[in-house]
Amino acid sequence: MAGATAAAARLEHRTSALLALCRAGLDAGALRSGFLSRLRMIVPVDAAFFATVDPATLLFTSAVAEDPLGTATSLFLENEFGRRDVNKFAALAESQHPVSSLDQATSGDRATSPRYREVMAPLGFGDELRAALVVRNQCWGVLCLHRQNSPAGFSAEELRLVRRLAPHLAEGLRQAVVSDARDPAAVSSPAETAVPGIVVLDSSLALVSVSAEAERWLADVPDHLWSNTSDLPVPFQAVAARLIAAEREQSWESPLPAAVRLRGRSGRWLSLHATRLQDPAGPRIGIVTQAVPPAELGSLLLSAHDLTQAQVRVAALIIRGRSTREIVAELHISGNTVQEHLTAIFDKFGVRSRRELVAAVLGSNAR
Repeated sequence: MAGATAAAARLEHRTSALLALCRAGLDAGALRSGFLSRLRMIVPVDAAFFATVDPATLLFTSAVAEDPLGTATSLFLENEFGRRDVNKFAALAESQHPVSSLDQATSGDRATSPRYREVMAPLGFGDELRAALVVRNQCWGVLCLHRQNSPAGFSAEELRLVRRLAPHLAEGLRQAVVSDARDPAAVSSPAETAVPGIVVLDSSLALVSVSAEAERWLADVPDHLWSNTSDLPVPFQAVAARLIAAEREQSWESPLPAAVRLRGRSGRWLSLHATRLQDPAGPRIGIVTQAVPPAELGSLLLSAHDLTQAQVRVAALIIRGRSTREIVAELHISGNTVQEHLTAIFDKFGVRSRRELVAAVLGSNAR
C-alpha cells in the first residue's frame, strides 16, 4: 500500500511539473523539447512526432520527427492527406476525444490501418498514440507517440494522462504564437526578401526548379523543418500533398486550403500557397512563397488571443476600418452588441481604443 501511494505521489508530482512547463511562456521549440523529455519520465516512448499547425488549415508550421520517423516523411504525408485511415489529425481536431491510440481505434487489429501496414510496421513500430492539441475549439499542434512493435500498446491510464495534458500543451503553443506574432520582425521584410518566389515540384513532390527569390526564402526556413529524405522542408511537402489530395477528391474531412503560414529563422512569417501549373513535360505543382501580409498575420493573432468567433468577426472589420454603423449592417447585430464585443476584444488585447487595437494586431508600423 505504501509503495502504491508513493508511486501515485511521484506520478502526480511529475504531471504537475509538465503542467507548469506548459504555463512557463516558452517558445514552441523549447516547449516541445521540454515536454517530450519530461513526458518520457512518465510514459515510455520509443519515437515521437511533434508539430505545430496553422489553426486555419491544420498544416504543419514546424515539425520534429525523431529517428527513424524522418525517413518515412513522404509516406506519412501521403497517408495523412491522401488516404482513408483512423486517427487522422484533422478528424481528431474536430472530435470530442482528440486523443486516441491505434489499438483503441482499430479494436486491437492494427493491420486494418494503412498507416500501420505501410509506414509504422516497416519501421518496427506497433501501437501509436495520437493527440490533436486543442484548446477552445482551435488546434495549435499535434503529437504522435510510438512504441516498438509488440502486443502491448498504450494503456488506458496513459491515454487518460495525455488527455489531461493535451489542452495545457495546446495553451502553451497558443501563447507562443501570440509572442511570435507580436515580434516586430514578424511584419518587417527587407527588400531583398520581400519579393515572392516560386518552387516547382513534379507529381512525386521532387524539386524541379526554384527561383532566386524562393532560394532566399528557403534559406530562412529553420533547420529542424527540413526532411532528411527530401530537398524541401516538411511544410512545403505538406502543402503540396494537401493540393494533390484535394484534386483527387480524397479529403474526407472538411476541405481546407492548400496554404500555410510558418515562422522563419529571421523572425519573419512566411506564407506558402500551392497551385497547379501546366507544363508540357508533365504535371507540376507551384508553391508560391512570400511574406505573410500584415492583415493575414493579424487574423492569426486574433485566433491566438482566444477571441470567440463573433469577436473575431467584429475585430476583423475594425481592422479594415469599418464604423460601428457599418459593422451593424454587415453582421446584422445591434450597436450594443458591437460595443460589448469591442469591450471584450480590448480587454483581451490590453488596449483602450480601435487605433490601439489596429496597432497591436498589425504591428508597430500601424501606429
